Amino acid sequence: MSKYTKEEILKICKEQDVEFIRLQFIDVLGIPKNIAVTSSQLDKVLTDGMMFDGSSIEGFARIEESDMYLRPDLDTFVIYPWRPQTGKVARFICDVYTPDGAPFDGDPRGILKKQIQRAKDMGYEFNVGNECEFFLFQTDEEGRPTTKTNDEAGYFDLDPVDLGTDARRDICLTLEQMGFEIEASHHEVAEGQHEIDFKYADALKTADNVVTFRLAVKTIAKKYGLHATFMPKPIFGINGSGMHTNMSLFKDGKNVFFDPSGDLQLSSTAYSFIAGVLKHVAGITAVTNPLVNSYKRLVPGYEAPCYIAWSASNRTDIIRIPASRGAGTRVELRSPDPATNPYLCLACCLASGLDGIENNLPVPDSVDVNLFTSTQEERDALGVKNLPGNLYEAIRVMEEDGLVKQVLGKHAYKAFLESKKKEWDSFRMFVSQWEIDNYIVNY
Repeated sequence: MSKYTKEEILKICKEQDVEFIRLQFIDVLGIPKNIAVTSSQLDKVLTDGMMFDGSSIEGFARIEESDMYLRPDLDTFVIYPWRPQTGKVARFICDVYTPDGAPFDGDPRGILKKQIQRAKDMGYEFNVGNECEFFLFQTDEEGRPTTKTNDEAGYFDLDPVDLGTDARRDICLTLEQMGFEIEASHHEVAEGQHEIDFKYADALKTADNVVTFRLAVKTIAKKYGLHATFMPKPIFGINGSGMHTNMSLFKDGKNVFFDPSGDLQLSSTAYSFIAGVLKHVAGITAVTNPLVNSYKRLVPGYEAPCYIAWSASNRTDIIRIPASRGAGTRVELRSPDPATNPYLCLACCLASGLDGIENNLPVPDSVDVNLFTSTQEERDALGVKNLPGNLYEAIRVMEEDGLVKQVLGKHAYKAFLESKKKEWDSFRMFVSQWEIDNYIVNY
């Protein structure tokens, strides 16, 4: 059932003095875009959509077929709390359509919707909860970000050591004004690193929430003279930021991953879902960890998973099953990072799990040893494979696996692949300071 009707939104905007409306969408790389209209155009936009030129948007149309339409999802309507309260600013998240009224194949939100419908056709509702980590850095005299953290606190530390407390509290209160249910917030392991957890929801809403969350965090941090970044590994030698992704399937209002009589109280459906994710997790890593920098996080010693295995408790495995059972039974994928496009990430995760269910894939034995301290020989004996070690390897495995191409479709897959190959080529040709420091004298 819809949260809002068109008439209700028009009434709210009039009563709340909303003067500007941002029509937000996202490109294939996960970068948010928007077109702003005044309140005088709102009725027309809600009825007919908003035409825009898609030729300059990453992964969208070519010049010869550039006209696109934004259609607001009424349930995503929200008034920005941080904007002036006279002549307020509101936002819709939009779906992208072609001029003939068909959903645009390259729209990441539409790509996730297709996988959600696939699950629905099988009788399932896909629920997801993300744990988004980020860093707060000081800015210089000109307001540009530095890599100097604004505190030296550690895991769960309190103020005055945790100097990000005020900003984090303001972020939480702002998000609650926007309809989020904040479950917890705390300082993370690394200095300057934070985490705010919000309640799980259906996959589409969760992906929308991640996009909104990143915008709110960056906006509120700026009020405090700080720069918030979701870059996975901004500082050498300390932990990077992850986006642990907790997934469950519901049918007829019940969590189908829970079976009180099953091993670990998990159902056969849960085990097949896990098997599907393990089968494809290397192949979807270019999506879940999309940057050159993402692979600086996925190394041993910094709590990020590097090895493809699962366990009910072992945090060195890529999949962990948290202790909660009943309605809270879930599968936690620990590899994604917060730079991922959340729509594509969840679409690929869901497609992987559904492949396991459809083909009744057997789950491998759980691995309950510390993989960070194990040797390659020990991991080989356990049948544990490594995640791709860099973006180039991830691209190659993605091409071999084929699931990402199937999920994204020809148009978005081609755009994503070309963009990532260009990124890798740019990186591999760049001469870094590390190379200068280590080679220029000795050679």
